[in-house]
Amino acid sequence: MINPAVDTLAQLVGTAAACTLLGRPRASHYRAKRPPMLGPKPRRPAAANALTDTERAQVLTVLTSDRFVDKSVAQAWATLLDEGTYLCSMSSMHRILRANHAAGERRSQATHAAPTVPELLATRPGQVWSWDITKLRGPQRGVYFDLYVVLDIFSRYVVGWTVAAREDSQLAKELLEQAMGMHGVPQVVHADRGTSMTSKPVAQLLVDLGVTRSHSRPHVSNDNPYSESQFKTMKYAPVFPDRFGSLADARTFGEAFFGYYNHEHRHAGIGLHTPASVHHGTHHRIRALRQQTLNAAYAAHPERFGHRRPQPPKIPTEAWINQPSREALIQSA
Repeated sequence: MINPAVDTLAQLVGTAAACTLLGRPRASHYRAKRPPMLGPKPRRPAAANALTDTERAQVLTVLTSDRFVDKSVAQAWATLLDEGTYLCSMSSMHRILRANHAAGERRSQATHAAPTVPELLATRPGQVWSWDITKLRGPQRGVYFDLYVVLDIFSRYVVGWTVAAREDSQLAKELLEQAMGMHGVPQVVHADRGTSMTSKPVAQLLVDLGVTRSHSRPHVSNDNPYSESQFKTMKYAPVFPDRFGSLADARTFGEAFFGYYNHEHRHAGIGLHTPASVHHGTHHRIRALRQQTLNAAYAAHPERFGHRRPQPPKIPTEAWINQPSREALIQSA
């Protein structure tokens, strides 16, 4: 109803003024008067001064040539102009590149396969070790010590550690050698992709001993969860200092902490047993003694347990790094 009123008033004051007086958006008025377009939208006619298909192909060939493939459009345009060649404007060059999906990198880019997700399983101590290096603050700003820790992922037992003034691949190799001499050779050693972890001395040692090397994906800290968790336990401990006065202080702290961690710390991930108990196989006897104590408590006051016989925490039967989904396990079976 409003369009005829706008048209009538527009004969006197013009369309713009009529729309303003009647509160009708001018764009809506014109759109309502335009009949709907059926079918595909007609192509816009080419400009009279547009480049021909041959000229556009020539521009694309020049811009993707070895000479200009790594240069910006502005650099290529200016270089050609200095040589007395004018193909088209820089705007036209950009349009031609966009039309051919070459507005970004014009050189063929190397493609890399997606990194393999490490999937490691340990069902007993001595199968899979994980190791990493963390920084410890030294006596002054900018001074750090490097703490190396090797961990059995099933028992969470620290099989080897050392503190050094710097990261050194030879020192890492010697630490792994010493740990294997004391606790046996594991099947797999897992680490992230630091320089020491991927170094030739460490790699050669593992190859010589027949140990499978495993590495985290780039920039994925969750691929090394056991080492990261152990570092967090240490650094959030109330006794962990803000700084260490010297390398000797750091080593003294390590001796006390790892002795406590292995032999006194009740780890939630292994049924609240100590890593040493699980590593050396005494956890089954300890769990049986715990059950006896709980049975006696239940017999004395069953009402305090909701009349349900209590049980000590269960001991996990496996430790995974990136456990696959149940569907993936079924498909691989």
